[in-house]
Amino acid sequence: MGSHHSIWAVTATYNEAQNLPELAKGILALPVPLRLIIVDDGSPDGTGEIADRLADEHPKRFSVIHRPGKMGYASAHLLGIRTALDHGAQVVITMDADLSHDPARIPAMLDALRGADVVIGSRYVPGGGTVNWGLDRRIASRVAGMLVRLASGMRVADPTGGFRAYRADILKRANYHAVQREGYSFLYEILFRCVRAGGTVREIPITFVDRRAGQSKLSGQIILEAALHLFSRPRFISSPSPGDASAAGALERYRPSYAAIAAP
Repeated sequence: MGSHHSIWAVTATYNEAQNLPELAKGILALPVPLRLIIVDDGSPDGTGEIADRLADEHPKRFSVIHRPGKMGYASAHLLGIRTALDHGAQVVITMDADLSHDPARIPAMLDALRGADVVIGSRYVPGGGTVNWGLDRRIASRVAGMLVRLASGMRVADPTGGFRAYRADILKRANYHAVQREGYSFLYEILFRCVRAGGTVREIPITFVDRRAGQSKLSGQIILEAALHLFSRPRFISSPSPGDASAAGALERYRPSYAAIAAP
């Protein structure tokens, strides 16, 4: 989709020195010449230096944003998204740097984006799954997804998944920069904003492989806390107000389009 400089991806890093070179290989192997923005939060293990080398060796494929310390998952992605859009991106992909999101699935996500505004690489549609997850993590993820659906009214099988492709216009219509939630709950809010803005969502199956190197920053407790946080903001709860006809219409248009793809 689009021209050489129209597809950008964003990843947030902290101590991913063992994984970033492998992620870069996967990006460079793609038939799609996308550009990856690496937002590094002052990793003490040298991740930032590896990112700089990648940008020096492949200046058209990698860019680096250095931040002075751990400033958060949400702000890193929002900064990367803003940077991509400021440079003319027509598509923005978000993904993790720990190899749990396989770059090889990006072409399929872009194909699906031809008929949608947002595409989610989903663990919970037919053909999707997880590898090396304990029972507690699997239960927490499923419960979090259920809570997000209950709070938002969105029929999304994997609303907690961070491997996504967005059209630039839906991000702008959704006022992505106004997202207020920190941590992983930002994923739920930005998706909800896209749906309320009239965006359509598709999910394609992925296999989520838990990190093989480095220390995980995400636990079942964090997943559940992020989902429960949704109920602290009344404006997120379930359907829009009766007077919000445009938002209500967006949710109603979205529901049947999703049901045709996969059941929640």
